[in-house]
Amino acid sequence: MMPFGASRSVHRSARLSLLLPLLLLSGCLYGFSGGGGLPRNLRSVAVQPFDNLTASSDLQREILEEMRKGMRDRLNLREATEAKADVLVRGSIATYEVDLAAGVSADPRQTTSTRRRLQLVVDIEILDQSTGRSLFTQKGLSAEGQYPEGGEATGRRVAIETLVTQVVEKMQSQW
Repeated sequence: MMPFGASRSVHRSARLSLLLPLLLLSGCLYGFSGGGGLPRNLRSVAVQPFDNLTASSDLQREILEEMRKGMRDRLNLREATEAKADVLVRGSIATYEVDLAAGVSADPRQTTSTRRRLQLVVDIEILDQSTGRSLFTQKGLSAEGQYPEGGEATGRRVAIETLVTQVVEKMQSQW
């Protein structure tokens, strides 16, 4: 038999033990909900089409679309015109090499399967337009994508996604 009032303290501590994790969790969610780690004054972005110094005409459009998506979804920046944007992303596509050997199965008992890879190299600059200060600049930023023979589009998509991930992570690491 519990002493008088003991059951109330047991219930109170049980409620508190259930409530405490919720309070901690809500604090974590609140702490991570701000703009991707960037300063609060950076809320909008304009991504210019990269100058394309390669022979691949689709590459410029694909990089533009993926860069806009990455800035919007992963850095919580809304798209704006260049004149109104807080952040300006610009660059050039320096190299796009395809059909580089990645691996060949030479076992005569198996069907020969060839993996190919491609390499994408860009120069990129990201500016804070209010101050004119460079937030991120890198020449020769490189990304690769592997693909089965005949599947260049798959490798290109992987390389572009890798490139955007690198840019987003480098932007976040500065704050």
